[in-house]
Amino acid sequence: MKNSGADELAKKMKVKLDKDNFPEWYSEIVELSGLVDKRYPIKGMNVWLPYGWELMRNIDEVIRREMRKTSHKEVCFPLLIPQSEFQKEADHIKGFSDEVYWVTHGGSTPLDIPLLLRPTSETAMYPMFSLWVRSHSDLPLKIFQIVNVFRYETKQTRPFIRMREIHFFEAHTCHRDFEEAEKQIQEDLEIMDSVAKELCLPYLKLVRPEWDKFAGAFYSVGIDTLMPSGRTLQIASIHQYKDNFARAYRIMYEDESGEHRYAHQTTYGMSERLIGAVVGMHGDNRGIVLPPAVAPIQVIVVPIPKKGMKEVVEEEALKVKEELAGAGMRVEIDLRDLRPGAKFYDWELKGVPLRLEIGTRDIEEEVVTAVKRNTFEKRKIPIKELLKSVKELLDEVQSELYSAAENFLKEHIFTVRNLKDEAEAYRGIEGVIRVNWCGDMKCAEELEVSLDKSFLGFPPEEKPDGPCAVCGGKAAEVVYLSKSY
Repeated sequence: MKNSGADELAKKMKVKLDKDNFPEWYSEIVELSGLVDKRYPIKGMNVWLPYGWELMRNIDEVIRREMRKTSHKEVCFPLLIPQSEFQKEADHIKGFSDEVYWVTHGGSTPLDIPLLLRPTSETAMYPMFSLWVRSHSDLPLKIFQIVNVFRYETKQTRPFIRMREIHFFEAHTCHRDFEEAEKQIQEDLEIMDSVAKELCLPYLKLVRPEWDKFAGAFYSVGIDTLMPSGRTLQIASIHQYKDNFARAYRIMYEDESGEHRYAHQTTYGMSERLIGAVVGMHGDNRGIVLPPAVAPIQVIVVPIPKKGMKEVVEEEALKVKEELAGAGMRVEIDLRDLRPGAKFYDWELKGVPLRLEIGTRDIEEEVVTAVKRNTFEKRKIPIKELLKSVKELLDEVQSELYSAAENFLKEHIFTVRNLKDEAEAYRGIEGVIRVNWCGDMKCAEELEVSLDKSFLGFPPEEKPDGPCAVCGGKAAEVVYLSKSY
């Protein structure tokens, strides 16, 4: 048999796969596992490789499923937005002015009105909403699209986490009034919970502080997960616009009494950062680890023949593959002329949730040997119980990944009661700090400086359980702080 591609891969690696060195580990693993190629000649714009693109499409389908359940309809708007429409909402302009890519010429001819590549789609959609929404019977309007958006990112780019071209999901809704829009926010949070469970990503739900809300929003809710580095990563955001954009774009409807009213709006956004979170949270020193719900390959079948038994073992392995595929599982078989260890290395690197090994002894015993990627636990499965056992094992992997991530998040949230006494102990700690805060900006600044962390936001369900950690006065909010990507 030929030698593994593992040795060649190892030679190409700039660093050893060491998750304790998270930034370098992450940078290497997204490419070694076949998700993207970072060599495209524009910073922050990578090439999706087949394996990575299939993973993204599987996540997209999870999102689409939740959208269909909640009566959202999919649309696809143009990429270009006229400057005249972009300028209608002042706060929105201010929030995105430094991030926009401009198109100023058609060929060599200057355009009468400059165009921009969408950084998000409010200013593309809402001129159309003003045409679509006329009567109370047109509401609620609930649409979404999955497209690419473009932002001129000047910070250090990182695949999936900080990009200039972003694979992006955005849902936009219009409602009769603020109360109906608030119900939509709750529905979005339920959708988020379903998506996060499929990706095995526990999260914090935090209302952003006034100075960090989305440009043009009445308030914003950030969905943050915690990476092994101790930094948080925002994986989604939900925005209550009230009637701010409706007034700028004249999105009005006639109610039952004939009175014209402005619609109230919400948005909900997620991006390819979901992949960054999955890679970062679940991966290890052998590669990435993918949740079965979205893994491009859920099961890899690896025949391990002895000399003279190649055809017999491969035939049995093909039967196993066909049975699983017939039951709707995403399964592949590895018939390459490589040693078993080399094959194991490759599929572990790619994070395939379950490996089934079939050798001559397995055939004699009428079993297959199953190995879970997250724990490397081996188990013999009777061939007669193949479908049932494989499904149970995939469910186990899914559950174990979520539980491990949930425990990690819980173990890395620390409460500080008295900043003066505890700041030094918690300043360099990796994780999230929870404090009671009086609402005074001087206390906010002292918290950020003393703890070397930034405000994330306020958990809606939590109430202060003590005085302000800075001044000792009456606390108005519980606030979470962290370092973020």
